[in-house]
Amino acid sequence: MTTVNGIGATADGYDNATTLDPRIAARLKRDASGLVAAVVQQHDTREVLMVGYMDDEALRRTLTGGRVVFWSRSRREYWRKGDTSGHAQYVKSVSLDCDGDALLVEVDQVGAACHTGKRTCFLEGGSLPCAEGRRPDGQGATADASDVSDDSGKEDRA
Repeated sequence: MTTVNGIGATADGYDNATTLDPRIAARLKRDASGLVAAVVQQHDTREVLMVGYMDDEALRRTLTGGRVVFWSRSRREYWRKGDTSGHAQYVKSVSLDCDGDALLVEVDQVGAACHTGKRTCFLEGGSLPCAEGRRPDGQGATADASDVSDDSGKEDRA
């Protein structure tokens, strides 16, 4: 999404200048608090850095400002990542998942993403013990769209 004239209007016709464009807002599936999970990933390495939450205004600010803005559930206020720590997240792209209930925000991360000072929040939390699944012999490593039926993953949707 390319901003035109720095006012939130984009070359693809979305206008997020003062409110989130209704066409984007209509695609979001928010939780009971009006929030959508935002998974933040380093754009070049694909490293998952953290998860935050956005309401419509936080998403609008992220789409138009070039820096990631979250809604703090504990402080009940907006916060732009890096304003106090210097560990800013510069937006490279934002995508909505197929169900509309999660965002993928690809960023250029400066410094640590986690408030603990770690590069990612998942280093601090650590791995959990789990049974490792194994693909049955004969199943390829990847499938193109023609190999996947329409009901793929329905059992995972909440």
